[in-house]
Amino acid sequence: MATGKPLKKLISCVILDLDGTLLNTDGIVSKVLKVFLVKYGKQWDGREAHKMLGKTPLDAAAAVVEDYGLPCTPEELITEINPLFSDQWCKIKPLPGANRIIKHLKVNGVVMALASNSPRESIELKISHQPGWKESFSAIVSGDEVRMGKPSPEIFLEAAKRLNVEPSSCLVIEDSLPGVMAGKAAGMEVVAVPSLPKQSHLYTSADEVINSLVDLQPEKWSLPPFQDWVESTLPIEAWYIGGPVIKGFGRGSKVLGIPTANLSTEGYSEVLSEHPSGVYFGWAGLSTRGIYKMVMSIGWNPYFNNTEKTIEPWLLHDFDEDFYGEELHLVIVGYIRPEANFPSLESLIEKIHEDRKIAEKALDLPLYVGYRNDQYLRTS
Repeated sequence: MATGKPLKKLISCVILDLDGTLLNTDGIVSKVLKVFLVKYGKQWDGREAHKMLGKTPLDAAAAVVEDYGLPCTPEELITEINPLFSDQWCKIKPLPGANRIIKHLKVNGVVMALASNSPRESIELKISHQPGWKESFSAIVSGDEVRMGKPSPEIFLEAAKRLNVEPSSCLVIEDSLPGVMAGKAAGMEVVAVPSLPKQSHLYTSADEVINSLVDLQPEKWSLPPFQDWVESTLPIEAWYIGGPVIKGFGRGSKVLGIPTANLSTEGYSEVLSEHPSGVYFGWAGLSTRGIYKMVMSIGWNPYFNNTEKTIEPWLLHDFDEDFYGEELHLVIVGYIRPEANFPSLESLIEKIHEDRKIAEKALDLPLYVGYRNDQYLRTS
């Protein structure tokens, strides 16, 4: 679970950003721009995504116009592209942990507000597809209801005003640098949840930086703690992934002494985008060998600084031989911790073995053991 600075203030309300914090809008934006830019003979590759993150719609449009040399004004781009976005908002998915935190805070009587640079109409449309969200927020402040959007603190100060609370008693949860800057300028505590990978080092002004909303620990801010962790694991909705075992980086057995059965990420980019990097566990089925307990990492492995998001399962069994090319199916049922960097190889290895012990013990619980009979593990 995430760690951060010691608790400074008593928090009485939470102000959440929407795009990239609660909703996976980044995927929709990339999808729309990829199609739209073809009209101008351009190709969206996502490298400019950081220039749009947390900006007002007009500033984001200006960045696209400038970077791609489009023959239109930012205002014209917005007019042209907005209908394409409107058609996609019904398909938008909550980010991992979003429903959990909203439900948890609401059930425990914690006042919440939504503060987004997006126009009010866009916010209303997006959250209308998320059951229970709109009524969970005591206030909603949009970018077109203030004079200046983030990084100006105005939007957060307006949210506190509508909630009738002091800014110093508010906790802001944000994914973008402009949002973090706005929250701190408003005199609020800020938890950053960077929506772009490998960017955590940029969020130095945040009071805490976490990998995903799943890793939020409300008790650090004097808020009611989650009660859903079981034996150091977080039960999740089971998800499935599989394919032939491939050769990895050659470091599992040789460097770590831990033989991983790597899977290709090809064809699974959308699935992986829906699950934050970290350490998970579940059951593994090998087509000709059987079913085994499994612990796995998903992410960039900060110690080795991967350039791509990888899937590295460790089947908790001693095999006499390699099984490259054999079909491997995984049922992932729980989460252990976010990925982290380590000061030494020894400390990394120690943590991996600790993950193994947690997974082995948890998979014997009735909560998880039933998944061993999932038919997916037996299909090839």
